[in-house]
Amino acid sequence: MFTASKHWPLQSSHKVTLQGVVYQLDVALESLESQRCGIVFIYNMTGSKYQNFDYELSQKILNLLKGAYPARLKKVLIVNAPLWFKAPFRILRLFVREKLRDRVTTVSLEQLGAHIPYTSLPRELGGSLAINHKAWLLHCLKSMANRYNLSSEVPVPPAVLSANPAEPVENDVGGGGEVTEEEEEEASSAAQPAPIQTQNSVQEKQNCEEREKEVEVIKEPASAPAIASKEEEPTEPARVTAASPELVTEEEEDEKCPSSSSVSSSSQWDEGTANGDHKDGAITLEEFISQLQVKGRRGLYQEYAELKAKSPEGTFVTARLKPNQCKNRYTDVLCFDHSRVVLSMRNEDDCSTYINANFVDGYRQKNAFISTQGPLPKTYTDFWRMIWEQQCAVIVMTTRTFERGRGKCGQYWPPGEAGASIELEDLFKITVLAKDPKPDYVEAQLELYNCESQESRSVSHLQFTSWPDYGVPDSALAMLAFRGVVREKQAQAVASMEPKWDGHPLGPPIVVHCSAGIGRTGTFITLDICIKQLEEEGRVDVRSTVERIRAQRAFSIQMPDQYVFCHLALLEFALLRGLLQDVALDGFDDDDDRDGSDSE
Repeated sequence: MFTASKHWPLQSSHKVTLQGVVYQLDVALESLESQRCGIVFIYNMTGSKYQNFDYELSQKILNLLKGAYPARLKKVLIVNAPLWFKAPFRILRLFVREKLRDRVTTVSLEQLGAHIPYTSLPRELGGSLAINHKAWLLHCLKSMANRYNLSSEVPVPPAVLSANPAEPVENDVGGGGEVTEEEEEEASSAAQPAPIQTQNSVQEKQNCEEREKEVEVIKEPASAPAIASKEEEPTEPARVTAASPELVTEEEEDEKCPSSSSVSSSSQWDEGTANGDHKDGAITLEEFISQLQVKGRRGLYQEYAELKAKSPEGTFVTARLKPNQCKNRYTDVLCFDHSRVVLSMRNEDDCSTYINANFVDGYRQKNAFISTQGPLPKTYTDFWRMIWEQQCAVIVMTTRTFERGRGKCGQYWPPGEAGASIELEDLFKITVLAKDPKPDYVEAQLELYNCESQESRSVSHLQFTSWPDYGVPDSALAMLAFRGVVREKQAQAVASMEPKWDGHPLGPPIVVHCSAGIGRTGTFITLDICIKQLEEEGRVDVRSTVERIRAQRAFSIQMPDQYVFCHLALLEFALLRGLLQDVALDGFDDDDDRDGSDSE
């Protein structure tokens, strides 16, 4: 039995947890009765909160069960699953082979007795079995010693013997007899509490994804310019907590700018030829699922590599001008000339019109977004000038100011609670009107006051905080909910502008930024466009969408895993909206489905 309420993802690594599961399952299966009748794995979610849930660990436990114990696994019972677990459970089932999928069931506490006799259930689940977990672990220790012909003094990893109440894995002795006080004392003395990591320490990731390289780049041949990381992978990825409030300017990278090729024509997207009217590559949801099943993760990686190999069709002349170079957060992440946001000129300085930001068209909406970098302290004023001049009402931030101990974005809005404010060069005053932290994002309502015109406007600042430090989210649920909030805020802003607003019915551009303004930013915009196309047409075209975004903001969608994430997020969206029934992607992550292996 795995007790979810006792598992804290920030305090225990996947490796230690899975070692504990395997250690105990191996001993449980030594019993002839267990071998004959099979084992039942109980995932007890009674009293658990969202903070206790680890989507990636759940995937790994299922992979462990289907890979190492398929013949002896009778069923997996998920007990008292909360309402919020319904959506993740449907996604988890997609990647489980049909044979095992039928053995994974959600049950209430009252229904549990129909699957397991109450005499075999622990008291906390309404049964009559008294469990002594310490004694069970002692039994496992002795069994292992006997199995390998070792003495009873063989040391066991502390995490396995942990008597700490946060220990996530529980089991009973099976058919064992009563536990004596001596045995209990022996188990207690042998047990050493597992070291509990602080929130600033390492949380181990057991997957083979490339980590998101959100900012840094290396040079590739001119025929295939691309963004990639120069920073070496740490031996163990770290999870960082709340960002520091200090303002830090990212260290300048000593790199050359990406080479420019022929000048691109004007944007392919307008209200007549926007994404969705180019239907050559658009496919139905059923065709989309079929393609995912055929391509798998490896096929999508290859598809992304083809996109990445194409040279950018545009120039970066303005971004390369010497006075503007210090305004670029990263020297290799520049903005196209043909789609850049042009600020009003100040003090007869031509370079005062430059900001590292590009217009990006949305679904049947020209200039629906502004993709931009995370502002630097020296560009705070320019950033807010852009917000004011483009009449933007919603800012989407998909990074934290600090991640992995490095500055990713400046604190360009007031830190603190309602009432906090900052002033910028006697041009703008920004004040926090309200702040509402959520589990996956922080919503702040700001007042932007123009000191010259003495006018003020309301701006919604939405910061997504659940993007992991490495890779992409395990599930798109939080991002999909966040995207819904963004659209809701934009609609409210447009309604409040009427009748003064005479532009597109969907309103002014939504500003989206991460650190470099291409990775997570491109991912968010891709999702929004594809979701709108799916809602309007019942068709999707992820590849063409990414190609068109990259034609306006160079190198958008920075990593292959971000490209894969967009596909799987659309699948999750379709499931949540009831557009799909149960589908199978059980071989999606397999290198070769015929060998029976399961890659993470």
